[in-house]
Amino acid sequence: MPTIINLETATTNCSVSIAKDGKLLAIKEHDTPNYSHSEQLHIFIQAVLKEAELELSDVDAIAVSKGPGSYTGLRIGVSAAKGLCFSLEVPLISIPTLESMAYQAKASAADYLIPVLDARRMEVYSAVFDQDIIQIRETKAEVIDGNSFLEFVEKGKVTILGSGAEKCKELLQHPHFSFDTSVVPSAREMATLSHKKFETGEFENVAYFEPYYLKDFILQKKKK
Repeated sequence: MPTIINLETATTNCSVSIAKDGKLLAIKEHDTPNYSHSEQLHIFIQAVLKEAELELSDVDAIAVSKGPGSYTGLRIGVSAAKGLCFSLEVPLISIPTLESMAYQAKASAADYLIPVLDARRMEVYSAVFDQDIIQIRETKAEVIDGNSFLEFVEKGKVTILGSGAEKCKELLQHPHFSFDTSVVPSAREMATLSHKKFETGEFENVAYFEPYYLKDFILQKKKK
């Protein structure tokens, strides 16, 4: 029965959980626009270990949210995960951020689940899943307009969830759309997903693994 630490830092929510055999033992998270990951992540790791009455030596793998998401947030999470894997000599597991978001709406009556993360202007990072959380359209960055996701909403009910749902709500008027802006990526859902990957041996190369940025990082110059 593997014990896995799950790290979620792809967005504003700094989230850490620990699970045994896919069952959540403890979770610690804090969602703030100020991105507290660099200060909070290792504190949260120690907190969940203490709550679960475990030591780092009891851990069998480290799972990390792979993106898409914040460039800085992803770098912090992946760097921490790699450091733990190297020091503990345990495997690294990566979890697609949008997939773990879709799991939060698994009980939804919708035919399609579309997690969306807010990007710049009218752009979002999105993917499309069916009721069984099987991805049926690739992850991509796209600009939202009145015709977005039309092929899915014409077939059935669609729930759009995540930080990008607000801008979608402004433009998508079909009655089969519903919106949930409360969903944020969390290490809670990662517990089930990381256990499945551990059981099937889906591990990353710790030395060469990189986050899934989806888009190139653009350095913003300060205005003079």
